[in-house]
Amino acid sequence: MNVAGIPDRPKTVVPLVIVSPVRDEAALISKTLDSVVAQTVQPLEWVIVDDGSTDDTAAIAQRYADKYPFIHLVTIKDRGFRKLGGGVVAAFKFGLTQIRASQYDYIAKLDGDMSFAPQYLEIMFKAFDDNPKLAAVSGKVFRPENGKLIEEWTIDEHVAGQFKLYRWTAFCEIGGFVEEVLWDGIDIHTARMKGWHTQSFDHPDARLMHHRLMGSSDKNVYRGRLRLGRGIYFMGYHPLYALASSIFRMREKPFIIGGVLIMAGFVKAFFQGVPRYDNPEFRAYLQNWQLKKLKEKVWG
Repeated sequence: MNVAGIPDRPKTVVPLVIVSPVRDEAALISKTLDSVVAQTVQPLEWVIVDDGSTDDTAAIAQRYADKYPFIHLVTIKDRGFRKLGGGVVAAFKFGLTQIRASQYDYIAKLDGDMSFAPQYLEIMFKAFDDNPKLAAVSGKVFRPENGKLIEEWTIDEHVAGQFKLYRWTAFCEIGGFVEEVLWDGIDIHTARMKGWHTQSFDHPDARLMHHRLMGSSDKNVYRGRLRLGRGIYFMGYHPLYALASSIFRMREKPFIIGGVLIMAGFVKAFFQGVPRYDNPEFRAYLQNWQLKKLKEKVWG
């Protein structure tokens, strides 16, 4: 029996290393730990990076590491606050340096507030097998709320930032993740710009359950929506796409005001002269892609 009381059974090991930057996730991390150890296919290694937690996150993770040899915990000194975007990627990059495996073909970044069915990884690897040009893949993200599942909607070309599963060769070709708030959009468009495919899809046995309202981990969701607006400005969004995205997000919590705050963050960043992502080729590609999507939406 494992820590969660799930019967142990033989597992197929895949050449995957998972890195999980976590901070103050004691209330939720057991859901993620239980989900990984119950997978029908197991990762070769799972590095959990405790990024200065002040609660029992590290102790909980260590209990699983003591039970499962493929899990190991490393720690980073507490910086005193949750540094979103760049901080998560910095912790992830530190985790990469702590990998013990000498060879692997896939890398994943997994958050500590997720859960998913035992077949999740098996289904994702089937997608990789079916498409040699697939760089990154995920299921769709849902939030359990009042007995219902609320989808955290994203287009099919994007991949959930909460569980980024990459083919290692593609990950290296894009240069990994950038230490910015919108790292999980920059990577996907960079991969597609370089000729790779990226995909998220809905499958009943491959849904990602996110146990926290998106954008609410720093102070509150309102701050998160303002930060998102600033982030999409930095990333290089075309103003028309930023407006369309903000209007679309009005239908999500916090209703109406969330979308307004995203656009407010974008406009404020413009007037403040916030620097944009220092890759003109990427920004041109992104805006051309966005305008193409808007035209498809309007004219079909």
